[in-house]
Parts: sequence; C-alpha cells; structure tokens
Amino acid sequence: MATTGRLIPTAAPAPLIAPVALLRLAIILALPALWEVLARSGWLYQDVVPSLLRIGAALVELLSHPNYYYNLAVTVGEIGVALAIGGLSGLVVGIVLGANRFLARAFEPYLYYLGPTPKIIFFPVMIMWFGVDSPSKIALGTLSCFFPVALSVAAGMRAIDTVLIRVGKSFRASTLQMATKIYLPAMRHPIVNGVRLGLGVALVGTLLAETKLSNKGIGFLIINAYSTFDMPRMYANLIVLFVLAIGANALVGKLGGLDSIKQR
Repeated sequence: MATTGRLIPTAAPAPLIAPVALLRLAIILALPALWEVLARSGWLYQDVVPSLLRIGAALVELLSHPNYYYNLAVTVGEIGVALAIGGLSGLVVGIVLGANRFLARAFEPYLYYLGPTPKIIFFPVMIMWFGVDSPSKIALGTLSCFFPVALSVAAGMRAIDTVLIRVGKSFRASTLQMATKIYLPAMRHPIVNGVRLGLGVALVGTLLAETKLSNKGIGFLIINAYSTFDMPRMYANLIVLFVLAIGANALVGKLGGLDSIKQR
C-alpha cells in the first residue's frame, strides 16, 4: 500500500514533575523562607517570631523528653474517645433524621442552629457534670464532633439513590440490614467527610479545654509555654499537633477510599 506522506503527530513528552506537585513544592519551600525572613527582619519582636533554627532545637528537645509522650498520649486518647463517641452518635442520629422526614423537620433545625455555636461556652457545664479531669475534655470534644457528623450523614441519607432503597425493601431487609447493606455503603463519602470535620473540631475542642483547666496534655503544654513566653517551645508543640492532624486526616481519607478516588 502506498503511503500518503502525512505526518503523524507525536504526543508531547510528559513533564518530569506535574504542575500541581510543582506548585505544592513551591508552597512548602516558600512558607519556611517567608517565616525566616520575618524572623530576621525585625518587624516584630524577636521572640514572637523565633527563627526556624531555634524552633528546630526546641522541637528536638521536646521529642527527647519522656514526659512529653505522656502528655501526647493523654491528648490523643481524649481526642480518640471523643471522636468515637461523637462520631458514632452523630452517625446514628444522621441516619435517623435522614430516613424520617418528620423527625428531620422537627429536630434538624436545632442541629443547624447549635452546630456553629462555639462549644467552649459549654465547658463550665462539662466541668460541673464530669469534673476537671479528662472526662470533661472528652465531653467537650464529643459535643464538638457530633454536629458535623450528624449533619453530613443526614444530608448523605437524602442523597441515596431511591432505587437502592427499593431493592432493599423488595428483599424485605430489616432496619439493621438496610443500615449496614444499603445506607452505610452508599454514604461512604458523606461519612468520611463528616468524620474529617468532626476530627478537626474535636481536636480544637479538646485542646481548648486543656488550655483552660488542666495539668496535663498538649494543650496544657502549649498554654504553659505561652505563659512563660517560651515561643520556640510553643511553636514546636504546634508543629507536632499539625503533623499529627495531617496524618490522622490522611488516614481517615485512606480508610474511606477518597484519596485513591481523587488520584484517578
């Protein structure tokens, strides 16, 4: 067969680094550089924005102290229990409200009104009910976590394809079977997003409670460093919390399968 002589366009070579990854790398490099410039500029008081070298030295000293891991375990345990209680109760309430229009119309407005309310205002009540030790911090974290999970699950329930619900009812599935076989698999994304939001507010609520009245935990260490004006140690504690929060958030997304979906 005779060739036509037409040029076949060749695909452009793929870039070594994707533009999104390049932008992320630029941000990661720019932020420490901007911090160091601000620390050395003299625009703010020197100890308010310490250099990265001083923060790094404080971080190494912090992580080498055995007592720090005790306080870290206290905070992680309080947040974990608060997330479990608040997440499970929010999941149950969200399923009930999403499945029953009457109950949703009666009670869901209260969730919308109370959800944005700063939960720290309830801390004196938690102290009177549960005392000044860990239970009051767990209670505040649970209260903070409950609302985003319940609202996200309730919205996810109403977004389930009605065909799936009809299939379950046609097989005469029980309420428990409908919840485990139909509702939960179909609401994976809303549940994971709600847990992510709940984790964030549970972290904030627990740490705020620890800064107000506590003698242990990361929140106590942060407020203690602030009170003694040990800014490098305070920022070192914040860095550890930041890394742990990112890791927990990534773990929730990985378990929910959202990260793998986004990468496709």
